[in-house]
Amino acid sequence: MKIKTLPSQLFPSSLPWLLPIVLVLLFVAVLIWLPWQAQRMETNERQEQLIADTLWVEQALQFQLNRHQESLANIAEDFASGKVSNDVLSARLRLYATNNHEIADLALWDAQDKMVASNIEIHPNSPPDSFTEALNANANFTQRLHKPSCVKSQQQAASLVTLYCRFPLFRDKSYLASVTVSYRLQTLLDETVPWWFAQENEISLYDQDEKLLAKRAAGGPGKNVYTHNRALEFPQLSLNLHTNSTKAEPKLLSNLLVVSVVLLSLGLVWSLIALWRDINRRLQAEGALRKEAAFRAAMENSLITGLRARDMEGRLTYVNPSFCKMLGFPAEELVGKLPPMPYWAPEEITEYENRFAQILTGTVQPEGFETIYQRANGERFPVLIYESPLVDDNGKQTGWMSSILDVSELKRAQELSRQQEEKLHQNARLATMGEMASMLAHELNQPLAAISSYATGALNILKQEQQIDQQSLSEALEKTTQQAQRAAQVIRSVHQFVKKREASRALFPISTLLQSVMPLIALQAQSAHIHVQYQIDPDLPEVLGDQVLIEQVILNLTRNAIEAMHNVAYAKRQMQIHAHVIADPHLPHSQLLLIQIIDQGHGVTAEVAEQLFSPFFSTKAAGMGMGLNICRTAIEFHGGSLKYRANPAGGTVFEFTLPCNANKDESNMEQA
Repeated sequence: MKIKTLPSQLFPSSLPWLLPIVLVLLFVAVLIWLPWQAQRMETNERQEQLIADTLWVEQALQFQLNRHQESLANIAEDFASGKVSNDVLSARLRLYATNNHEIADLALWDAQDKMVASNIEIHPNSPPDSFTEALNANANFTQRLHKPSCVKSQQQAASLVTLYCRFPLFRDKSYLASVTVSYRLQTLLDETVPWWFAQENEISLYDQDEKLLAKRAAGGPGKNVYTHNRALEFPQLSLNLHTNSTKAEPKLLSNLLVVSVVLLSLGLVWSLIALWRDINRRLQAEGALRKEAAFRAAMENSLITGLRARDMEGRLTYVNPSFCKMLGFPAEELVGKLPPMPYWAPEEITEYENRFAQILTGTVQPEGFETIYQRANGERFPVLIYESPLVDDNGKQTGWMSSILDVSELKRAQELSRQQEEKLHQNARLATMGEMASMLAHELNQPLAAISSYATGALNILKQEQQIDQQSLSEALEKTTQQAQRAAQVIRSVHQFVKKREASRALFPISTLLQSVMPLIALQAQSAHIHVQYQIDPDLPEVLGDQVLIEQVILNLTRNAIEAMHNVAYAKRQMQIHAHVIADPHLPHSQLLLIQIIDQGHGVTAEVAEQLFSPFFSTKAAGMGMGLNICRTAIEFHGGSLKYRANPAGGTVFEFTLPCNANKDESNMEQA
């Protein structure tokens, strides 16, 4: 049984080793085959390119010769028509030969084979050799008048070989004239074959007997590796165009590459052995890491706190499901994003950018901060954010990790608590006013009734026809005076009751007061998603007055500004608080403290403006109409003034002034 089970036990363990070895052998074979295949492909490409270039040169030569034939045929046609003189024809032939360097001689013959024009001057006593050859060629051509013919000269030197061609002119099958032209084959190659082709190839012209007629080799002799022959057809004459490339045959890669391949293969086998020994340990470590990652993912997914990770550029690299659910954006739309983020509220962009700049400079404190985020549907909600750096194993910071808490419910609870507290204060004020009204009604009822009775009696005495009783009238008026004094005493008592609630006056820094009310203003503004901006001059002077009263005035005005922006767009929910020192326009060398509360709400209409500071007038359904009136009274009590004006950007600007001079403040308060 052991012998039978042994192959089945070895086969699974040997199969993983056999596959890498086969792959290595295949890799070595491919590396050896690739250079050989590359050599063949390069050889074929070079040969195909040479053939294509040779065909192009052949077409260029044929085009040049055909062009000459057509041009000379036009000259012969002009002669046959009798419109041009022989001198003009000779001049045209000379000009044509001058413009085309490959043409040596040109001659025009009539129907009796007599020369009528030529590009050279003819002297009957001493004709030139070229002209003699032209005459001999014309004699040979006379036997072949009915079609063009070409012959080559009998010169031995390749650079002096000339090609003679005759082109007859017929009209209605009647022979009228002919043109003979001699071409310098060497010049024809030099003028027609481009320099780039001659730089890479040796171009030669051979006759049918393999005799060299012309050759051009600007780049040196050919290597006889890439060659091509092409027949160049002339009338009754055939020449061979031979191209021989100057490029050598591509060589195989050096032995160093083969040695490198072998060493690489051996190193690969050794790497496979080392890798195979390490693979089990890696599998175990990956399994443990997979379990830990699954545990961490389950833990992060179960959190109700939003988590996000950012790199050093601010790009989001990770978000947990709670964060996506909080914002209403899928993770695919958030991961990889750079600022500005899609969940940033437009009206808070400046704050976000300032905060991000602080994060980049490393000045962010570990404690959390509150801000406003925007959901996918445009809804704003407050969040509490805690930032901490992300540090890798080497102690280098790679980004930041943030935890985000949705504090909407907490803000709602705080707002509800604040509203309940305001209602309690309002009820307390109503109770106080009711107590005062009841006291006044009770205390003034008797003296007023007595005054009425005594006044009625005095009138009755005055109406009597008899002599007026002076003593009775005096007593009635005296008792009336006593009851009036009693009523005045009641009023003074109520005044003392109210005066007990007036605040004391003392010097206090206005900057400290503003710092103390900022958290209360921020609490009210965050619940309404309003951004607050402060512009406060440094080194503001001290003010003599009641700090609590001034604080209540500022809170009342800011609350009115916040309520005025409840129904405006989020982008316009901006409130500004300014504190500056200005010159007093009424008293020279005196200064005033100017505090402005600027909103972008619905503004104040003309109808409301007439009764804005009137007691018991309010535009709110649950308002008592005493807020602005009390604020103006408090400011005037301190010797200042409370005004309002329209905001050019929309909304209203409420501003009040307070004197900065302590002596002046005291005198103004005494007068008040």
